[in-house]
Amino acid sequence: MSGPLSLEPGGVEQDTLAIRLADRRRPRRRPSWALGDDTTLTIRLPHQGPDEEAVNELAAELADRVGPAVHPYEVAALLEAEGLSASLIKERYGHPNLFSLASALYERVPRTFPEPAPAADPWRPDTVRCLLRGVLFALPGLAYLLTAPLWNPGAHAPALIVAGLVSWAWGQALGHRAHLRMATGPREAGRTLLTGAPAGALVATAIAALPADGGPVTLVAAAQSVYLGAAGVLLVLGRERQLLAALSPLIAGAVVLPWWEPGPWARAGLPLLALLATLAVTGLTLRATLAAPAVPDARRPRLRWSLPYGLFGLAAGVLVLLEGRQEPYAVIVLTVSMGPAEWLLYRYRGLSVAALRAVATPAGFLLRSTGILALCQLAYLLPLLPAALLTDAAPAPLLLLAAVLWTALLLQAFGAAWPSAAICLAAAGGAGTVTLLRLPPGDLALPVGCAVAALCLSACALRLLGRPAPHA
Repeated sequence: MSGPLSLEPGGVEQDTLAIRLADRRRPRRRPSWALGDDTTLTIRLPHQGPDEEAVNELAAELADRVGPAVHPYEVAALLEAEGLSASLIKERYGHPNLFSLASALYERVPRTFPEPAPAADPWRPDTVRCLLRGVLFALPGLAYLLTAPLWNPGAHAPALIVAGLVSWAWGQALGHRAHLRMATGPREAGRTLLTGAPAGALVATAIAALPADGGPVTLVAAAQSVYLGAAGVLLVLGRERQLLAALSPLIAGAVVLPWWEPGPWARAGLPLLALLATLAVTGLTLRATLAAPAVPDARRPRLRWSLPYGLFGLAAGVLVLLEGRQEPYAVIVLTVSMGPAEWLLYRYRGLSVAALRAVATPAGFLLRSTGILALCQLAYLLPLLPAALLTDAAPAPLLLLAAVLWTALLLQAFGAAWPSAAICLAAAGGAGTVTLLRLPPGDLALPVGCAVAALCLSACALRLLGRPAPHA
């Protein structure tokens, strides 16, 4: 230590410990939040208050992240995540602790709440699939067109109608139960369909045998019931394209029918071939579904949970039957429209979720929900008006019945099955009783009953779905 100290640049003084007074000006900050000179120990003399200039610069730098904060604690978490230590806060910004600096930044930066990035619609519908399902609902009617010369509608129709009503009600309940089981696993849903579809076909055939007096038409009712059960399985499992391929014999026969008389064997053989193809596709689909691993200790849903869906299917079938007595072609229009109806159910849910982000009060959401409901109903009903006119059907009964069915399906989609089932059963029971007993107002019973039912269902929809909770 007795030798001279070199004062040349880069000399040995760079290896010694230097003590100097801290400059009051804010040193140049570095991304690592370190002090300006790594080799210099800085001693800051005590002074009054924080370094306002340094705090203002920090506030400007972090303004985009401090602005959305709703409490200084959020700013404190941000500063901690940035790596500001307690010593750095005291020495550079002159604040005693992290929370003091966070409060200062929170007061300096005005509150800004930027709109979040638009999220993807979780209920975006598959347009092609919905339209295909509507076509598949109507395609089985080609079998009746092909086999029309082979049976007597006046004598055989009651058995087929009864079998269709039972199959429709059973299919609605079975489809709901299968979807409940699908939440557990595909194997469990497959087992439900494997046992439920044949049972439904047997029940429908047995009931149809009563008006048929056990005659040959019972076999036709059995074939119809088997097809409806198999097609229901494929639709529940999302195999629409496979079902369309299985129905290709019917489509081919109907296309050439205006130019070629196929004869009795082809008229009976093409529907039978389509039935066998549907059964084969259903068997392969169930086999693949049952190959999935089983879920241990899976609980079965209660049967009564699916009861209102079956009752709604029965009521809807009766209402459609009453409409078909007066306007047969209107039933075809209504059947095909079930595809767009399903598409609009998805759009309603997507628009309702978007409304949750657009409004801030329950009253505002109720108003927006009312508009969405009216928009979806109009979007479904307006295209049916020209379709009714093209088929020479009375527009009012068709539109009112369509409004009843769509609004009831909307309530069922949100789990409100009993209100829709009860209202539709009341409308079907009232109109059916008036028709059977030929009571006044006669043919006006159906449109009047549907109008009242549509109003009641819309009121239920606004009351149950006009709140944010069902859409969250």
